[in-house]
Amino acid sequence: MESVLSKYENQITIFTDYLEDFPDTDELVWILGKQHLLKTEKSKLLSDISARLWFTYRRKFSPIGGTGPSSDAGWGCMLRCGQMMLAQALICKHLGRDWNWEKQKEQPKEYQQILQCFLDRKDCCYSIHQMAQMGVGEGKSIGEWFGPNTVAQVLKKLALFDEWNSLAVYVSMDNTVVIEDIKKMCCILPLSANRATENPTGSPNASNHSDELIFLDPHTTQTFVDTEENGTVDDQTFHCLQSPQRMNILNLDPSVALGFFCKEEKDFDSWCSLVQKEILKENLRMFELVQKHPAHWPPFVPPAKPEVTTTGAEFIDSTEQLEEFELEEDFEILNV
Repeated sequence: MESVLSKYENQITIFTDYLEDFPDTDELVWILGKQHLLKTEKSKLLSDISARLWFTYRRKFSPIGGTGPSSDAGWGCMLRCGQMMLAQALICKHLGRDWNWEKQKEQPKEYQQILQCFLDRKDCCYSIHQMAQMGVGEGKSIGEWFGPNTVAQVLKKLALFDEWNSLAVYVSMDNTVVIEDIKKMCCILPLSANRATENPTGSPNASNHSDELIFLDPHTTQTFVDTEENGTVDDQTFHCLQSPQRMNILNLDPSVALGFFCKEEKDFDSWCSLVQKEILKENLRMFELVQKHPAHWPPFVPPAKPEVTTTGAEFIDSTEQLEEFELEEDFEILNV
């Protein structure tokens, strides 16, 4: 394992060396539900992208499990994508979609609290340590690459242990989102997952670039960053300050999961209406949306908070504890 990881230790991607700038066209670009006119709002577009929390490979953090890897280079890309999706859901919930980040500007305490949930330490509830160890319950060894479905299942379980975020994560079964089951769960729904290899943040919708996706790539190895003495985090390496990468949608890996965040029940109702009107009319569908729980499926049991006396990730220190808190229900979000 160490010989494999050492191959990636000095892997640093310098985006500006090989990426062309955005084209000067009249296209509209959508970034997580927000549109930008590329020709006149390019700076706002780049600012919007740089505001997203960007999680990449890291090195020199404390060994996972005490004796495991101290870098996730080469195997943690999917976990980092999951972190990005979950972090965006938390930002939308606690700061709002219109919140923006500026370099070296003092940020709200909620932002610092969100960021610290994802630091590479075993006591941070959404750290690489917690995700890797939680994956043991999904049949994945520490240091083993995750697929989109495994990450979705891990995020669903981790969300149960964090009282502060109050997120409910629904994972679809058999690529079918069931409205009735979601209504049973809650009125606040983040559908949290990630897609394989990269975390897409939006796509243009016209002209020659209409089939392109903009994405934040986790395949950059950076050094571990910890909390400073004043309780804040030097956050510049958690934001992509270069031109983001683009790819043709036809190059998208078919092993994919989509994430949707709905803050209120009315947002979910609006999402259902939009999906039925604009998405599900196509012949080739990525997923289905149904009103009632299919009769031939096992009963839907909404996930319950485990009875633990600690919060965050402090209790996940061994395989035995992971097995103890394993959930019975087997639904997954989205479509993997």
